Amino acid sequence: MHEIEPIEAIQVKALSKQQPSAQAFSIYINHELVNVFLKETQTQSKDTMRTYKTAIRQFVNFIGKENSQPRYDDVLSFIDHLKQEQKAPSTIQTYTVAVRLFFKWAENRRLYPNIARDAKGAKVNTKAHKGAYLTADEAQAVLKSIDTETLAGLRNYAMIALMLTAGLRTIEVSGAKVKDIATLGNAKVLYIQRKGHQEKDSYIKIASVVYEAIMIYLKERNIKDTNEPLFASLSNNNKGGHLTTRTIRGIVKQSFKDAGLTNEALSAHSTRHTSATLNLLNGGTLEETQQLLGHANIETTMIYAHHLERMKNNSEERISDAIFK
Repeated sequence: MHEIEPIEAIQVKALSKQQPSAQAFSIYINHELVNVFLKETQTQSKDTMRTYKTAIRQFVNFIGKENSQPRYDDVLSFIDHLKQEQKAPSTIQTYTVAVRLFFKWAENRRLYPNIARDAKGAKVNTKAHKGAYLTADEAQAVLKSIDTETLAGLRNYAMIALMLTAGLRTIEVSGAKVKDIATLGNAKVLYIQRKGHQEKDSYIKIASVVYEAIMIYLKERNIKDTNEPLFASLSNNNKGGHLTTRTIRGIVKQSFKDAGLTNEALSAHSTRHTSATLNLLNGGTLEETQQLLGHANIETTMIYAHHLERMKNNSEERISDAIFK
């Protein structure tokens, strides 16, 4: 492993697994050091890197920029501060993970002990989150609301149709290139980089009607190079480049509103929930749905099944009938 010294902002006298003492060692966390951490950690997306960078910067600002000997109590106080600021549980959890990873890296590089090893963030209620999905009729309404007389409309229609049918994450859509489309047997597929993977070694099948929509869009775009983004930006400052995940989220959210869907719980991630739910409702197995979504653990997929079981439970109506009829 190559050495990163000299970095003027780092002072290391000794490394100990104990809590730091005034004479033991010190670390000055600055922009340059954080950049080295992000580069060596090899996070999976630019969005994640930006979030980690923001989290560590906020941690440093909280403990004081001159504090060169942060302790475990400082990490706990930071987490409490985030809770008092009423940050979303998912945000608190992500920021805590970022700080833990930073100090784990610092310990591995013999810069500073991992004072954040046992720190815990906020519990995220994933079961409640899974309720935001579209019915088949709502999904159809969203697609029908898109004006396909324009290049932007053709792109948005093809992209959202793919998201609804293949359960893709926004980062997977953002990173897709034209050359990632291939033929396997009788199926058209799109190779994608799954969460936690280093390469595009997974694929989803593209439904025939969706493939047709993608081809119509690409023909209108007059593709010159298959290395171009599958879904390209039309903005002046990023024309022809990859759509950012933020832009994708905005496009999907606006499409929901155009279709008359005003439920604030609906988001771009709801297209993924929709894929899982409609697959299970129409005969797909848990294992097939797990494979579709790329879940490492089937327990994650089972959350959808539990939600559907509760929705099919008509106990309240039976009780109501017994009382009022």
